[in-house]
Order: sequence, then C-alpha cells, then structure tokens
Amino acid sequence: MTADISTEHAIGHLETLRTIEQRVLWLSTAIVDHANRVRPNPTGLKVGGHQASSASMTTIMTALWFEQLRAGDRVSVKPHASPVLHAINYVLGTLDQSYLTTLRSFGGLQSYPSRSKDPDPVDYSTGSVGIGATAPIWGALARRYVSTLGDQAGTGRQYSLVGDAELDEGAVWEAICDPMVAELGEVVWIVDLNRQSLDRVVPDIGAPRLQGMFDAAGWQVLTVKYGHLLEELFTRPGGEHLRRRIDEMPNPEYQRLLRCTLAQLRERLPGTGDDAGVPASLVASLDDATLHAAIRNLGGHDLRAIGDAFAAIDDTRPTVIFAYTVKGFGLPSEGHPQNHSSLLSEEQMRDLAARCGTSLENPWEPFAEGTEAARLCTVTAQRLRRDPIDPVPAPALPADIGRTPAGKATTQAALGRALLDLTRSAPDAARRIVTLCPDVSSSTNLGGWVNKVGVWSPDERQNWFEDDPETILHWRERPTGQHIELGIAEGNLVGALGELGATWSRWGQPLLPIGVLYDPFVERALEPWSFGIYAGGQSILVGTPSGVTLAPEGGAHQSITTPSVGLEQPGCITYEPAFALDTEWTLLASLARLGRPDGSSAYLRLSTRPVEQSLAAVPADPAARERRRRQVVAGAYLLRRADADTPALTIAAMGATVPEALAAAERLESLGTPVDVVCVTSPGLLFDAVQARAGRGAAETWILDAAFPARRAAPLVTLLDGHPHTLAFLAGINQIRAIHLGVTRFGQSGDLESVYRYHGLDTDSVVAAGLDLL
Repeated sequence: MTADISTEHAIGHLETLRTIEQRVLWLSTAIVDHANRVRPNPTGLKVGGHQASSASMTTIMTALWFEQLRAGDRVSVKPHASPVLHAINYVLGTLDQSYLTTLRSFGGLQSYPSRSKDPDPVDYSTGSVGIGATAPIWGALARRYVSTLGDQAGTGRQYSLVGDAELDEGAVWEAICDPMVAELGEVVWIVDLNRQSLDRVVPDIGAPRLQGMFDAAGWQVLTVKYGHLLEELFTRPGGEHLRRRIDEMPNPEYQRLLRCTLAQLRERLPGTGDDAGVPASLVASLDDATLHAAIRNLGGHDLRAIGDAFAAIDDTRPTVIFAYTVKGFGLPSEGHPQNHSSLLSEEQMRDLAARCGTSLENPWEPFAEGTEAARLCTVTAQRLRRDPIDPVPAPALPADIGRTPAGKATTQAALGRALLDLTRSAPDAARRIVTLCPDVSSSTNLGGWVNKVGVWSPDERQNWFEDDPETILHWRERPTGQHIELGIAEGNLVGALGELGATWSRWGQPLLPIGVLYDPFVERALEPWSFGIYAGGQSILVGTPSGVTLAPEGGAHQSITTPSVGLEQPGCITYEPAFALDTEWTLLASLARLGRPDGSSAYLRLSTRPVEQSLAAVPADPAARERRRRQVVAGAYLLRRADADTPALTIAAMGATVPEALAAAERLESLGTPVDVVCVTSPGLLFDAVQARAGRGAAETWILDAAFPARRAAPLVTLLDGHPHTLAFLAGINQIRAIHLGVTRFGQSGDLESVYRYHGLDTDSVVAAGLDLL
C-alpha cells in the first residue's frame, strides 16, 4: 500500500510540475507577444524577443527552480531565455505583474537578464555571448576566496544555462581549460542542445566532440538525449533500429520531421535503408498521439529525465549536462530553421493559451489558490528565499602613506611598493586586497607583494623550491594567500576580477581586487571587464607596461588606444600617473571607491620607464602636499609654472612623456617663451568636469580652474604616449589654439630615443610644436 501511495504522489508531483511548465511556457511567450503585438508602438520598429529560444528552456528551468535549487545556489540564464526567468519569478511572487508588459521598454524588463537593472532577482547578468556563461565559474572562485578570509559566503551550486551556440565562443573554452576550474565541484553547466543557430539548423553540432573536450578538462559529462517515452519505445521490438536511425540522422533531417504531418512522419521516420522495415513496423504500431509525442520526446523536455541527470551530479568536480531540446518546443514554430526571432500571431497565441489552460484576455492570471501548482510555487518561494544582505563596510584606507620617493623609479614598480606599504600602514584594508595576473607577476613588479602575502589556493601546497637559494619569487600556495595566478587568458583574468569585485553585493563582504596585465592586451580583456562593471563588479585593472615607451618590443607590444579606452569606459575612472607618488595616490583613491554601493572601478596605465622623481617637485609643506594630492586624484595639476605672470604657451603631458614636456619647457624658456607644464593624471575626470561646467553632468569643476585657470590661458601642446585625440578636448576648456602630439601608427623596435623621435614624442618635436603655435 505504501509503495502505491508513493507512486501516486510521484505521479501527482510530476503532473503539478507539468502544469507549472505549461504556465511558464505561456507567460514567457506572452511577455514577448505583448511587447511586440499589444503594446503601443508609434515607431513601428520591431521590439524583438525570443519566443522559440525561451520555449526550448522551459522544461529545464522548471525542473531546476521547482525541484533542485536551494537558496544558496546561483544561476546564470542564457540571454534569450530572459522571459522564462521573469515568468518563473512572477509565479514565485518576486516580480510584480505590472512588469510583465514592459519587456524592452524604458525602465522595464531588460532584453537580457541584468543583475543591476532588472526589477526581479537576477544572479548573473548575461547578454554578451560566452561571458555570462563563464561568470558562475568565477563566482564560485570568488565565493571560495571570501570563505578563506573567514567571512562565510555560504555554500551552493553555481549553474550556467548555456545555449549550444555559445560553445563556439573562445572565452568559454579558455575558462573551461584553466587548471583551477577542475577543482570547482559546485559548478554545473546545462547546455541547451537545440542544434540551431540564429540562421539555420547546424548540420553537425559535434556533441561527442564537445563532450570529449569537457571530459578532457576534468569535467563530469552527463547527457540527457531522450525522454522516458522514447527510451521505452527503444525497448520494444525494432526499438534498437529506431534508436540507431535517430542517432545517425543529420540534425536538419530530424528538425524537418518536427514539421511533418503524421502521414509524412510515418513515411520518413523509418528511413530508406535495407533494414528500414524493422523500425517501420514499430512506427506503424503507434497511435497518432504517441507518435506525435515521441518524436518530440527529447531529454531536455522530459521532467523525469532532467531530474535523473540532476541526481547524478558529482559535486567533487564541475559538471556539464548536455540536454537535447527542440527550439520552439510547444510552439507552432518548433523546429523551424528560421524561428529564432519569429513571433506568434494572435490566432496562434489563442491556441497556445487554450493548451496551457489560460486565456489571451487574461494572460497574467495566477494559479488559483488551493491548487497543487499554487502550493508548489509557495513552497518553492519559501525554499529559495534569501536573507537580506547586511554589507560589511569597505575597509578604511589612508589617502597618503607619507612616503616621498627619490632617485629614479617607474610607475610600475611604484604599484608593488604601494601594496607592500599598505600591509604595514593599513593591514585591515590590505587583507582585503587580492591581486590577479595571467602569468606575469614577476614582469609586472608584483614579486615583492607575492612573496609577502602568498598565492591563494583552496588547499596548502608544498613549495618545492622553498630551499633553492637562487629562487627570487617564492610561490607559497595556501588558503590565506592574496594573489591568484591564472593562465595566459585575459578573459579569464577580468572575468574573475569582476566576480571578486561583486562580493560586496552578493555576500556583503567587500574585496579590493586588482588585476595586472600587459597594457597591449587590455583591449582583448575589455569586453568581459566592461560587462563585469555593468553587472556590478568593482575592481582595478592595471595595464603595464604601456605605450611605445616599451621601445625594444616594437609594434606588436605597443598600446596606442588604451588611454582613450579608459576615458570612454562607463563606471570606470582612468589614471595614467607620471611619478611614483602619483601612482600611490591614485591607487589609494581607486581602492577607496571599491566595495560600496556608490563605488566604481578604475583603470591604471603604468610604465616601465625610469623617471627622475625630483621632477615631481612634491611640496614639503603638509598643506601644499595635500593640495597636490587632491589635484592628482582629481585629474591634473600645474607641475611647472612659468616665470612670467602670463605664460606664452602651455604643455599638457601625461604619464611617461612628462620628462619631455619639462625639457621642452626649459628650452623654450631659454628662447624667451614662458611655458606652463600641466601634468594630466586622468583625462576622463577632466572631461567629466568640462561636461559638468556646460551643465551636462554632476562632476566637480574646481580642477579645471586649478590646472587650467583662465587667467593663464595660452596656446596648448598636448603630449602623451597614446593616441593624441585623448587630450584634444583640453583645448576647449579656455577655447585656445592647440597642437596634439601622440602615437597614431604602429611602432618599430628600437631604443627609446629613436622610437620617441619616430612618433614625434621627443623633446625636439614638442619644442617645434610650441614654436609652430607661436
């Protein structure tokens, strides 16, 4: 009797899940339908949305949310399935009904899941193909790192719901293949294997090859290809022949069967080979309803099959589940090669509503109280409820450590020096710093920091070179380490950087993450880093060495456009300091903006050029020093003041080119031309001030009066080791004539003097530009 009750309960639960699955299918389809067909649209332009891509995910997401997820779990939802996520949040009571009519409207539901902009719970922002898929990997890493600091971030799986086309992205495989990832057993990927791209049915999706690649990277590989109905048919006489026929069938042929009438299906399904008669007999024995259901009974649309896969997950290593699905499952467009952005007509919507137990006139009707579906939604919502986060305040940081560098130094070396100084002057803040590198720790001057704080690892590992007297960089791996070394894949670096920078909002525990890589590769990393900022990750990206100042490396390793990239990146303040103390001040200011609701990221562009630090002329008076620091952090300061009451010329220089600006000013002064030299540290902050002065922003404008006072306005030469347009806007501050020097072409290898002369950054070029203006 007990077994019968248990079986009856299981069947009843499955029926309840199917009821919810059908409602989620309807809601996700109706959300897109309303945005395109119902909502007023004066422009007539297509709003867009993805009914078919959502339909392929409804079974998987229903099984995941209503059976598997726990409050500590996090999920990244593939971009085109955002309506499914909103539909689930609605039935769980975490999204108000008023938002269901706002997909892709201003202030409404975003086109793709957005952690920072959507009104309902979204764990990971997605939309940039491949980046959202990999984010939970770095989320798992960030959670583990926070936990080793003694701040519990809880436990839970990190799920990625991935479209099969996303596996074409190189960023995906860079992440999967990183050796560190094989240890993250909480990571689970579910691949929506619908075998379609935007334009077509992919002839050969290469599932065995993809499965082999995951397996080779140390992942557990599970495949959910067929549902229980098909699996049962395969056990009947002729079933093995039918399985072989479907297994060997090209993807487009299978998709075409979904579009066939039942008569066509009975004719085409057995095939035309010598043994076609065997499966034909089995097909002939099936009634129409069973045959229609069987050809669509792929594993990704079978709640029991998906549940069986979840039960088989091995939590000691990452897992990928390949779930075979039909794009557009349950819709009139199912299986059509061009259904990616297709929209159902009003008549088709009415038919779908009838099948899903709702109506087009009342599309958002909730489950009736007292029904099993309503009960399961309530239970699930309670199970997934998360306690409010009580954020720990970001640690206090000094504005000035107090050191005044002397002799020759580089801004790159100043980074490592400042980090070490912080361990003594602000140990609580320093303990929250975590640095990341793509295998360039020693060549970017982080060696001293790494030796001091150690390398992070979930478990302590023996350092076999500890007693080698010739070892300079000590690789001590332990849970208390504060440096994470990834492979040479910039996307992985900034992906991890973004998630480490989001711990303040995910778990209330702020970190101060700093990623260091060669500046020529910043643009390669820019998209995932930018997307991490969009998703709420606050971090510091350091590009070093930079510019053509890295003269012997030649054009292949000389960054040109990165200064303007930093200027233009939303949610980011960019600095390019000229001196070691400027580096310290801007680093401290950038760290102080991390891990807080009103915070922001920063990009520091550093150099390997040794510069005489006395050129900085740091004021000895404490008040004057603090005034200089404020101006450095605000974007610029007057470094050299002409002897005359009014200069005849101003040179505004940035970073490694400041020595040339000062030398040119001395020569021009000897020719009777008084020159001011302004050291620019942040073109972005200066541009914000210019915009605010014109009433187009809320930035403070005092720095413009301090660095470029109208009473000292003079023709302007701008100079930087990067594209000259970065500083060209400075001429508009006081509406003066200007010449802009910088780098506009690929470089060549050579000594610094030759390379600077080639690009027109040398002292002679600056002097000539000044004379031309005068």
